[in-house]
Amino acid sequence: MKYGWAGLAAALGMTAGMASAQDAVTLQLKWVTQGQFAGYYVALDNGYYEEEGLDVTIRPGGPDIAPVQVLMGGGADVMVDWMPSALAAREQGAPVVNIAQPVIRSGLMLVCWADAGIATPEDFRGHKIGTWFFGNEIPLLNWLSQLGIPTTGGEDGAEILRIGFNVDPLLQRQADCVTAMTYNEYWQVIDAGVTPEQIVVFRYEDYGVATLEDGLWVNEANLSDPAFVERMARFVRASMRGWEWALANPEAAAEMVLDHDETGAQTLEHQVRMVREMAALTEGSTGVLDEAAYQRTVDTLLGGGSDPVITRAPEGAFTHAVTDAATME
Repeated sequence: MKYGWAGLAAALGMTAGMASAQDAVTLQLKWVTQGQFAGYYVALDNGYYEEEGLDVTIRPGGPDIAPVQVLMGGGADVMVDWMPSALAAREQGAPVVNIAQPVIRSGLMLVCWADAGIATPEDFRGHKIGTWFFGNEIPLLNWLSQLGIPTTGGEDGAEILRIGFNVDPLLQRQADCVTAMTYNEYWQVIDAGVTPEQIVVFRYEDYGVATLEDGLWVNEANLSDPAFVERMARFVRASMRGWEWALANPEAAAEMVLDHDETGAQTLEHQVRMVREMAALTEGSTGVLDEAAYQRTVDTLLGGGSDPVITRAPEGAFTHAVTDAATME
């Protein structure tokens, strides 16, 4: 994979020299410290942010942390969030704007027991499906709405279970299916001793309902400040260098992630695997939002049957100003 960000930074003469020394930037992650965000930790530890004149603080997320609320409350300058939850929040009054899209493919899937009799998405009827909330439930609810499957349970509907960020409800047979990511929960199922033959996997990408996930979002009000746009350009440029290095050096990147994991709950094997899986979701990315992919996401969210995620096409929900500035020679 080639972004060319390291060469660009050298060609630009490291614009940090023209900027205020060590401008502060706080990044709010969507979830806990893990390989899903390896590029940012690499950019921090390899000094890419420092070379851009940035003093970056990375705030991990968690089950009780909503990135949009942190951003709107002034607790972060930029957040990592999925586009469905960000666009839903924008329609509800939170003026968030996408400034870059490092991750260009969806890692979202449903993992179901093969013996539950679920062979196609239409078979979700009459079954219990566990999913995360805090905005993470939006893609699933949207898919079910498109299928015409109500979430009221019973034979004609699907019963939605609010679960933690683990696969215990599936393993304990409390749910027939659970939400999972290709780089995380799927492997928790496998590591628990379940064989691939015992489960059926439904990847959102395979069914035309995938939406953009980990993008970088800011408060729209800040974009009127040229200094903020320039600071975010340096942040994006350094971050993309971090992703380039992480995907070329997954073992070392995973070790960097672990150095920042204050919980001690992560393992090197799992983090290396996660960084490698992230390569499949970011390969070919330049950080620039693909407007066609954006439109597919919007169309998918608007097409949610009787209960769409958003009710009208967003206006002003993304800008190329930051990525344009990041690549300007």
